[in-house]
This record gives sequence, structure tokens and C-alpha cells, in this order.
Amino acid sequence: MDNTLRRGAESLGLSLSNSQVASFLKYLELIVEWNKKFNLTAITDPNEIIVKHFLDSLLMAPYIQPDALLADVGTGAGFPGIPLKILFPSVKLTLVDSLAKRVVFLQEVCRELNLTEVSALHGRVEDIGRLSSHRARYDIVVTRAVAKMSVICEYCLPLLRISGKFIAAKGPSVNPEIEAAQNAIKLLGGRLIEVKTTSLPARDDLRTIVIIDKVNLTPMEYPRKAGIPGKSPL
Repeated sequence: MDNTLRRGAESLGLSLSNSQVASFLKYLELIVEWNKKFNLTAITDPNEIIVKHFLDSLLMAPYIQPDALLADVGTGAGFPGIPLKILFPSVKLTLVDSLAKRVVFLQEVCRELNLTEVSALHGRVEDIGRLSSHRARYDIVVTRAVAKMSVICEYCLPLLRISGKFIAAKGPSVNPEIEAAQNAIKLLGGRLIEVKTTSLPARDDLRTIVIIDKVNLTPMEYPRKAGIPGKSPL
């Protein structure tokens, strides 16, 4: 597992220190342990967790500023936020998830890995995005396999300051989603700047990284009430 992680990171142009490898392996141990209590991830093989969760999360690394104020929306078991925090310890990270048990798990991960300047929020992002303490605050917002582009733009763009970046990890067939989201991106103050297709280390699994700049303030009526963006995308 150590070799899978190191070689995979190297193939992405990343060099992990011994302490970072130890943090990833402790994180893996916690995922496997907690997954026995409740469902954190459908992927249970340790090597598959390393590739399909850890390394998949690190595909975003080239777009992350090491000292950024970063929010991970719909983080689940901590992806991609926790792997990015391990890689960039100076990042100030906010993890957002709607399930309380997952937030408890994330808090335990932060304690066990001695991760500082991390907060785990339990709540719907539509509600959090309307709070002055989080709205238009973050340098970068990331999300991974949460919803269609038109929906996650309404979740994430309100959280960004002007000139911040929204980074969405998607599958290979994202172009129709992007086309359908053009109105939402513009309405919410964003501008599409890059769509990059890549693959997981030593795999044929394709991933697409979508980068959206925040160029204007999001109108105050967005995000709409919890549940509405998913049912009625912009």
C-alpha cells in the first residue's frame, strides 16, 4: 500500500514525505475501521481506496494554492479535502457534509492525524451558503461526484470570493453537463476557464477537472432553499 501511494503520487508529479505517507495510511486505517460501523464508501479494498479516493483527490493538486482558504462541499469521508490538506498542510480547510455521522468521522480523522485549521460542518450547503460567515469567503471550493454541474454551481459559487476558483472533479462524459450549466455559471457569477481530462495512475479510468472562476458576486437569492437546486436546476 505504501508503494501504491508513493508511485501513484510520483506519477502525478507529487513527492510525499514519510510523515505524509504515514498520515495517508492512518487515514486509510480509520476509513476501513469506521466503514464496519456505517457506510463511508462502497470501495473497501485498501489499495482501491488509495487509488480511487486518495490519488483521485490529488488530481486537483495542480490547482490548489498551498495557503488557500479551501471548502470541500459534499465531502463524504473527506474527499478530496483531507488528501489535499495532507499534501498542503498550510491550507485552511472547511469540510461540509449533510450527514452527522460522517462529520463525527471527519473530526476523528483530524484528531488522529493532528490536522490543524480544519473545521467540519454538518449541514446543507444551501443553508451554509447563505450565512455571512461562509458566503463569498473562500479562495477555492472543491467538490467530487456530488451532483450535475448546474446543481453544484449553485451549491459552490456563492461560497467563493471574487477571483476565487471552483474546482469540480467529474467523470469523462461531462460535456453535456457543462453545456446545460452555462446559464447557471453566468447567473451565479462564474466563468468557465478550463476543462481538463486526465486519468488515474496506472488505470484507464478517465477523470475530468472543471475549473470555474468567480468573476461577479452571486445574487443574494442564490443558493435557493435546501432541496430546490437539485429538483429544479438553473
